[in-house]
Amino acid sequence: MNKVDAEAIQQILSGDRDAYRVLMDRHFCTVHRIAFRITGNEADAEEAAQEAFLRAYNKLPGFRQDASFSTWITRIVMNTAFNLVERRGRDLSQNGLRIADTPSPAEQTVQLAGTQPDPERQLLDHEAASLRQRALADLTHMERTAFTLRHMEDLPIAEIAAALNVPANSAKQAVFRAVGKLRRSLAPIAGGQS
Repeated sequence: MNKVDAEAIQQILSGDRDAYRVLMDRHFCTVHRIAFRITGNEADAEEAAQEAFLRAYNKLPGFRQDASFSTWITRIVMNTAFNLVERRGRDLSQNGLRIADTPSPAEQTVQLAGTQPDPERQLLDHEAASLRQRALADLTHMERTAFTLRHMEDLPIAEIAAALNVPANSAKQAVFRAVGKLRRSLAPIAGGQS
């Protein structure tokens, strides 16, 4: 476990409740980002992230410190976000975007400096973004989560497996299946055959 996290946990367990701020500051962005990718909107992501940190604080005395705090809080926020979505009666494959509403500059085709994309380029970029969003929505919950944690959050397979509460081989297979499905779905915009 990270030394800063371990020290903060020891201080909290010794009675210093303010030390929890260290853990929140270190992990909030990641927790919020994961919650957003599951819930699909800012308000629900904020609620899920806050609830996850509250649950983690209340369960901290039972936390096995041989595990990483980041893996533990990731699992808690995933459960919290999935429960929130379920409570609100949402279908994850139909609602909530897995990626930002608009493509990030890194996802758009490179444009020459100082030029505005023409209407055709804007339409093509929009269609490509829609295809990416639909392709992600077509993945199972396990595949989407494993893919997101591996390729968007850059977590190692061992941490993904711990977060999903599955063997490492299952996590690896979920990532592999997700990549295969995405490749097939996105072949038209990548210049391949559909």
